Amino acid sequence: MTSASLLIELLTEELPPKALPKLGETFARQIHAGLAERGLVSADAAHEWFATPRRLAILAPGVRAAAPETTAFEKIMPVSVALDADGQPTPALRKKLAARGIPLDAVASFEKRLDGKSESFFHKAVVPGAKLDEVLSGIVAQALKKLPTPKLMRWGDSDHQFARPAHGLMMLHGERVVPGEVLGLASRKVTRGHRFLSSGEIAIDRAEEYAGRLERQGRVIARFADRRAAIAEALELKAGELNAVIHPAEALLDEVTALVEWPVVYVGEFEAEYLAVPQECLILTMQQHQKYFPLLDAGKKLIHRFLIVSNMQVEDPRHIVGGNARVVRARLADARFFYDQDRKRTLESRIPALAKVVYHNRLGSQGERGERVMGIARAIAERLGGGELTRQVEQAARLAKTDLLTDMVGEFPELQGTMGRYYALNDGLPPIIADAIEDHYKPRFAGDALPRSEVGKIAALADKLEMLAGMFSIGQTPTGDKDPFALRRHALGVIRLLTEGGVDLPLNEALAMSIDCIGKDRYIALGSGVKNAAENRAASASQSSTLAHGVVRQPVNEEETFKQLDNFIFDRYAVNLREQGYTAQEVDSVLSLRPQLLSDIPRRLAAVRVFAKLPEADALAAANKRVGNLLRKAGELKNDAPVPALFREPAEHALFAALERVRPQADAAFEAGEHTGSLKTLAALRAPVDDFFDKVMVNAEDIDLRANRLALLARLHAEMNRVADLSKLAYLGDARPPDPSTLRIL
Repeated sequence: MTSASLLIELLTEELPPKALPKLGETFARQIHAGLAERGLVSADAAHEWFATPRRLAILAPGVRAAAPETTAFEKIMPVSVALDADGQPTPALRKKLAARGIPLDAVASFEKRLDGKSESFFHKAVVPGAKLDEVLSGIVAQALKKLPTPKLMRWGDSDHQFARPAHGLMMLHGERVVPGEVLGLASRKVTRGHRFLSSGEIAIDRAEEYAGRLERQGRVIARFADRRAAIAEALELKAGELNAVIHPAEALLDEVTALVEWPVVYVGEFEAEYLAVPQECLILTMQQHQKYFPLLDAGKKLIHRFLIVSNMQVEDPRHIVGGNARVVRARLADARFFYDQDRKRTLESRIPALAKVVYHNRLGSQGERGERVMGIARAIAERLGGGELTRQVEQAARLAKTDLLTDMVGEFPELQGTMGRYYALNDGLPPIIADAIEDHYKPRFAGDALPRSEVGKIAALADKLEMLAGMFSIGQTPTGDKDPFALRRHALGVIRLLTEGGVDLPLNEALAMSIDCIGKDRYIALGSGVKNAAENRAASASQSSTLAHGVVRQPVNEEETFKQLDNFIFDRYAVNLREQGYTAQEVDSVLSLRPQLLSDIPRRLAAVRVFAKLPEADALAAANKRVGNLLRKAGELKNDAPVPALFREPAEHALFAALERVRPQADAAFEAGEHTGSLKTLAALRAPVDDFFDKVMVNAEDIDLRANRLALLARLHAEMNRVADLSKLAYLGDARPPDPSTLRIL
């Protein structure tokens, strides 16, 4: 059976650049899956995808011209229905065989198989394999329908639809054209190269020649990865010639790769006077609007040159460079104008205008949100020291959102916070306040830096807590993969600030502070319009008050909001810890105790890992689980503490004595935060615990004796579970987690 490499290429108008890599990968994957499903290629066979602005393609080696025949067993009907009492075919069987085209004498070759509780006849049939020429067009058409293209278009007088007009189709099996039609295009053996650097059609003789022939004759680098690498190398080379470095921009590199087929790098420049504008503005202007690569000097300062990735290679690039310079000059002039205009007003003067900006129709304006953030920040600062810290935190929180009203942030929302810092310094505010205004958005994403100062950390924590408490109080919680307010990211920000940021504040206190601030000024709008805080507070005397314009005030269900937020944050932390390589048992053992000081959790997890390696760990974990079950079944205990005088068995005395010896040392280590030492001391309890369960009947008939033994177990349980719930580490058989030292930390 013949097999050869299969090449499929769809030639189009310029495809959406940001989606191009995904389109290329998905196109190839879907086609390969369709071939494998029909037995034309091995499911695990390698294949290669290509994507340029004007084409999607796949090269799949070892594709068969026809799939091998297969044997299938087809159920006919139950034997009791197929044959009469004399063993002869019934009319039902004759009718069924005639409909299937199976001769009557084939009944003798039918297999009898148990099908449920009865026997049925099965017919062995040879199924011919799929033929490439017959199915390929359908496979390609189906692959195109599954591409992630949210918007489709028609072209000409055709009813066909695709992301962009399609102009050419090539389906080549080895040296042979596979006949077929997709999107109204008949398969051919030719393609086209670069729109301007190549002319005419390019014949592809063999599928394997595709990429090389297209590059040599068509001036097109078909492989996306090769084109990206070529651009990156050219950029680095050109930057090195200028003694500069490229501002990191991986996403821009991907986008530019999707915009060109034959990349060439040129150097452009602008007037040095524009460097007076904050470099973040200039960098964003060049990257976002013009797709240029800004250059930095050795000190990471922007220089007045930039790199252009062009799709045209010409001997004299002055027209290309000059045209790009004129365009960027206009953009930079706009940025300078915005910057100059914004500095004419102080951030303080912009505060009243925040009351006119809607934050959420059920949570009020940005001004009201700012008041809540400031209230939460003030409460945290007072808890952590007060005095000057409180004054600085209040000032930073009050001004944190004012740059939203500036022209620069209106043009570039990504610069919120960043421009606030520049404008605060321009207003003569202390650097610690300016830094906190910028940093209160941090961490913005996984791996982002934390705020630089305690003031910034408190402002950032307050901002995230206000968002979480506000949205949870009105039922706007994440569902499935939908999280429009990025509450999961805000929760991880709270976790990082409380664990890595040095903000020594228990989570329950932080949540209580934020919910209290939300509850003081919260309403639900049944109609339209946003009422100001003063009018809303004036209506809060009653449990539910109707305001003008259909606004109804309802009190926050603080208890329910607290419960939901607490669960949400611990759930997010559990996911995050598992992603870092901790086992589910380790995470559950610690988080099930709900330690409210989140900074203590990493130390607890480290202690659990050390404890789990002790030879006594398995026995103690199993015993702890048994103790927990006994106490749970017993319900409320009669005795608060065990009474040694009531002990009858030597094993009771031994366990009590061992526990009293261990407790002071374990408690001291726990209070000092030395959780590893605290758990290690418990190893001495293994022998007396084992002996107790071997020789003592806990549920004795004597009520006082039973109560005393349960009290002893309750004290043991409390001591063993201060750091973590050790019962979560009890494993059955070999169902133990892998050694943490072998796990890769993400």
